[in-house]
Amino acid sequence: MNNSARAVSRSQRRTAPPEQRRVQLIQATIRSIARNGLADTTMATVAREAGLSQGIINLHFKSKDRLLLETLKYVVDEYRAVWEKALAREYDTAAEQLAALVRVDFDASLVDRDKLAVWFAFWGEIKSRPTYRKLCAERDLDYEEKIRLLCVEIAKQGGYDVDPDKVAWGVSAMSEGLWLDLLLSPRRINRDDAYRLCMVHLAGAFPRHFGPPDDPKPLGVEQANKDKK
Repeated sequence: MNNSARAVSRSQRRTAPPEQRRVQLIQATIRSIARNGLADTTMATVAREAGLSQGIINLHFKSKDRLLLETLKYVVDEYRAVWEKALAREYDTAAEQLAALVRVDFDASLVDRDKLAVWFAFWGEIKSRPTYRKLCAERDLDYEEKIRLLCVEIAKQGGYDVDPDKVAWGVSAMSEGLWLDLLLSPRRINRDDAYRLCMVHLAGAFPRHFGPPDDPKPLGVEQANKDKK
């Protein structure tokens, strides 16, 4: 970047609208947490990541605690927005809707390594920070309840002799474990691998609604009904 471009970039950073500035600082906080951890993220590390002064951070967030809280709210709201968008689409079957929600857990916008590091950093603090615990629970409860209801619906449709609550619980547990693998072992597993493993779990529970382990995709209504007979 030449001197003129750098000057324009600095000018844009200084003159950004308040909401854009807040997002910029939150994104810088995400990067700082990923690099330094939660405890060692400070106003100074965030300022360096953002290319701004600590005074601007104080102006928008007042304190480190407030900045961290708003950062957690940001990733929680982003997660909710992505899965609500997935739910808003039209699906022919409950199996297709369930597969779409499972796919959300491995959406590229949600599970880049910086954001995964942020989730695990905050999860590590929830025992001592009730506010973090509440926000993380909000992230999980609605999503997990929708997964559960879809598993209940599919179990009834197919007449399966399985506990749909445990199937849904298994999906959630696998997703969180796979998030950790994606963070710690990115060369061993990718997002598509993680999604497929969850789908194999669903195919084992609902074989008439999902394909075999080598191709565990949602099956159409006609195929599911045919197999049921």
